[in-house]
Amino acid sequence: MTEYQILVGNSKELLKDIEDKSIQTVVTSPPYWGLRDYDSEEQIGLEQSPQEFVDALCDVFDEVWRVLKDDGTLWLNIGDSYASFRDSKVVPDTLRKDGGGTGVAKGAANRNPKILKEAGLKHKDLVGIPWRVAFELQRRGWYLRSDIIWAKPNPMPESVKDRPTKSHEYLFLLTKSTKYFYDFEAVREPLAESTIKRDMYTREVKEGNKSRVAGIYAVDHTRDSKSNPAGKNKRDVWFVQTKPFKDAHFAVYPTELIEPCILAGSKVGDTVLDPFSGSGTTGVVAVRHGRNYIGLELNPEYAELSKRRITSDAS
Repeated sequence: MTEYQILVGNSKELLKDIEDKSIQTVVTSPPYWGLRDYDSEEQIGLEQSPQEFVDALCDVFDEVWRVLKDDGTLWLNIGDSYASFRDSKVVPDTLRKDGGGTGVAKGAANRNPKILKEAGLKHKDLVGIPWRVAFELQRRGWYLRSDIIWAKPNPMPESVKDRPTKSHEYLFLLTKSTKYFYDFEAVREPLAESTIKRDMYTREVKEGNKSRVAGIYAVDHTRDSKSNPAGKNKRDVWFVQTKPFKDAHFAVYPTELIEPCILAGSKVGDTVLDPFSGSGTTGVVAVRHGRNYIGLELNPEYAELSKRRITSDAS
């Protein structure tokens, strides 16, 4: 029987009570730097410099490393920010992921331009938070296996006139070793109609791109003559619309975004962890697919919300 629990408190401390190598996969979206003030002294996201934020976040993932199985996976969604010295703040490239909230962090207005400049940032610079975090995790021993692009067909509108509107975020796949559990069959993508039609017929061999077998011209071997009817291997650009969830706090990623992570990264009966559980989206998808779930959440209100949401979805 599927089980789930939401533990309330500092995720780094709560992780210490979880058994070594007991988690199969971790799917999470930590607080973004400078995006929101959660009114807690223990929160992550309001550090004065990018490096302080990266260090605080990666310290949590040091504990995640310990509880993750050797063949486990970590799926990390994280957004970016722009540096602004005009009003001494860091401006998030998106104030909300689902269209359901507004406003920057209370602490964002207190950014020290001197500290940002010392970090090598200039006015209007894209900070590069996702890659700073990814490279630090890599330095600490994680294998950086894929940089998945979450492409948003319905991005949040921006008033900028000197750069393209931001319409993507990163979802990193990280592992503890070179060999790990990854069920590629569970996340195959459907074949395009054109591919299906092509496979119904024998391809015409083009001049200049032939291979000679037993003295006759054979089919072009630079491409498969038949595609797997089960679908093609999952690509690293995922087109997923943002969706509001009226009962949750603003930072809600879509269930469709993380479903492939859980299906590829675990089996039925495995345990999924989210050290920044928020409104419990990871838990909803995990339980929906027969996985056990452990969520860690600093805010008691969000913890209660996620419990109600998971219970409702599972009933």
